[in-house]
Amino acid sequence: MHIQTTLLAAGLLPLGYGLPRPQITYEENSGPVGGVDPPFPTFTAAAGDLRGSTNLQGGIASRPPVSGGDSAVVPDPELVNGQEADADLGLYLDFNSATPPNGPQPIRGGQGGTDPGPRTYEYEKLNSDIFAPPGTDQGDVPQAMWPLGLSHNRAGTGKESGWARQQNTDVLPAATAMAGVDMRLAPHAYRELHWHTSSEWALVLKGGVRVAVMNEDGASFVDDVTAGDVWFFPPGVPHSLQALDEGCEFLLVFDSGDFSEEDTFLATEMLLRSPKEVWAKNLQVDVSELDNIPQDQKYIFNGTPAPADIEKQNITGSAGSVSGPDAYTYHWSQQDFHNTTGGSVKILDPVTFPIAEMFSAALVVLEPGAMREVHWHTTSDEWSYFLQGSARITIFKAPEASRTFDFTAGDVGYIPQAQGHYVENTGTEDVIFLEVLQAKKFGDISASQWLALTPRQVVKDTLGLSDAVLDAQPKDKTLIKPGNVNLTAIAAGSS
Repeated sequence: MHIQTTLLAAGLLPLGYGLPRPQITYEENSGPVGGVDPPFPTFTAAAGDLRGSTNLQGGIASRPPVSGGDSAVVPDPELVNGQEADADLGLYLDFNSATPPNGPQPIRGGQGGTDPGPRTYEYEKLNSDIFAPPGTDQGDVPQAMWPLGLSHNRAGTGKESGWARQQNTDVLPAATAMAGVDMRLAPHAYRELHWHTSSEWALVLKGGVRVAVMNEDGASFVDDVTAGDVWFFPPGVPHSLQALDEGCEFLLVFDSGDFSEEDTFLATEMLLRSPKEVWAKNLQVDVSELDNIPQDQKYIFNGTPAPADIEKQNITGSAGSVSGPDAYTYHWSQQDFHNTTGGSVKILDPVTFPIAEMFSAALVVLEPGAMREVHWHTTSDEWSYFLQGSARITIFKAPEASRTFDFTAGDVGYIPQAQGHYVENTGTEDVIFLEVLQAKKFGDISASQWLALTPRQVVKDTLGLSDAVLDAQPKDKTLIKPGNVNLTAIAAGSS
């Protein structure tokens, strides 16, 4: 407790988080503020202070009482609205109103039981469908959610120049086909000249970035992108990124699950890892010209502001510059959303951004109570990122397993190819999330459309659905289904 109090006072723990309630109280922890007063006790190998007597072994030691001893009973457990409803209804349980230590509790529809601790209440409130899973969850489904807030944050080399944090198979082992990086650059800071063995697809989250690229033909490219815009770099193509006047934050998606920022090919390291004599010959200069090269990688560092006139940095050789279908950027922020009942969607894939030949994406907005319909992707895993709001996803894994995961802004989701799923808004504000596929065209199979376009009697005999239910299924894809903002409205006694 003393350590946490010190961290809180120093600003290293968020003020919104209360200190955990002690689950077990030890009298020796109630000493003077600041710890134990000197002289500090010491121990030797010969001392008997650290080990107990062999008389405490089972069958020798006295047994604890059957009753009247330490109790695991939780008096007056607190249940939230919908928690007593049939577990198979799978209602979303909002644990934010629960008050520790009586709540929240891992109980649903009479299943489960109370939890006397020790516990991390904030995790349980954020992940109610893991803590008190719907009765329809069954079997084993690999972990499908990773909060980037738990990823190690690598700081830039310059003073407050920026940072990067990543998700790959180290933290989300199921995500074998794609990895993600969240990167921040201070105003005018660079992500130094570099290249990768993986393809890089990016969505700008905040601010503006100047992108500079050169391909293997010697054609150059420079462009400015802003929040909502996208860039793409094929494997091996060198590039640099510089934040504009307002700084930037962007999301990177790579086509390899084990990608790591630590394995990037950096221009500084390239210069440092071959003899100076070789570089002098390669650059056709005297070796003394290399006296001031960096002695370490720069990674993310502060730089000279980019000129407002981008043409001043548009340097070309005989191969000219890249534009049009070969361009490395797409101004997705200027594309209109398709609005529908319950939300809106827009899609970007190689049909309009051809250089990103295996990256397809949808940006989805779900209104409160709405959901991205039950669907699956035929040829690709799905990598998703939540930009706003809170939502949940149930993943159906053949032949008979499913598991429900909860997401908030900053979380990464991962659904393997062909596994059925939905995304349901569980909050009171719009959910905004990104779906990324490794596919030449964005697409999915809609469960309701499939039922509508399958011979009627086949569906009735297989699933026991009525004509009224099947009449309501659309023959065209809907993408988003509207719903009641009150997610426990169908529970008996719901307020």
